[in-house]
Amino acid sequence: MDFIFRQLFDSESSTYTYILGDVGTREALIIDPVREQVDRDLQILNELNLTLKWVLETHVHADHVTSSGLLREKTGAQIALGDQSGVENADLLLADEQVLKCGSLEIKAIQTPGHTNGCTSFYLNPYLFTGDTLMIRGCGRTDFQQGSPETLFKSVREKLFSLPDETLVWPGHDYKGRTCSSIDEEKQHNPRLKLENSLEQFKSIMDNLNLAYPKKLDIAVPANLKSGSIEP
Repeated sequence: MDFIFRQLFDSESSTYTYILGDVGTREALIIDPVREQVDRDLQILNELNLTLKWVLETHVHADHVTSSGLLREKTGAQIALGDQSGVENADLLLADEQVLKCGSLEIKAIQTPGHTNGCTSFYLNPYLFTGDTLMIRGCGRTDFQQGSPETLFKSVREKLFSLPDETLVWPGHDYKGRTCSSIDEEKQHNPRLKLENSLEQFKSIMDNLNLAYPKKLDIAVPANLKSGSIEP
């Protein structure tokens, strides 16, 4: 691996945050930062002598408030999301397959809607950051926030599962202590999305999850549409 990589965890929301840095230029990006962890993330960047250039969001989160706006304020970094996210004050809205550069790193944005319209996965070969589109043996829910089982199924099967089998999957959340998977593992063992499952099977699973809404839904979504700005 010729780049700096850290996986971080927020226990309240079970959110993974990722820091990637270029060894030569010391430029860095962060994916899916959590507001309550902003001091932790800034400390790590400082200790590793990294300059934050980009804050990337995989989607508009419903279970936590992002620290993207705070990080921009404190570091001068720019905020980037998928161009279907609806975020009002992002610096860059990414088109499908648009490449973002950070030092010598080139990260491809892959639009993977279904959990939300704006869901975007980020690919830095062989690493794939999937947000809530594809989790370890699971996926994000599709019952609110423009969710669509049909769209999510297509995103995973046609886009993510077309990547090399050895691609490493780094999800946006995990609730069982798992940290990483691979495209090949998920093709074989994901109970919702494995290759032997049909779209109708997937829709039946997703339509019968009966999940409670996220506790922070009413606060998080409006705030995250403004890069984590919480109205007084």
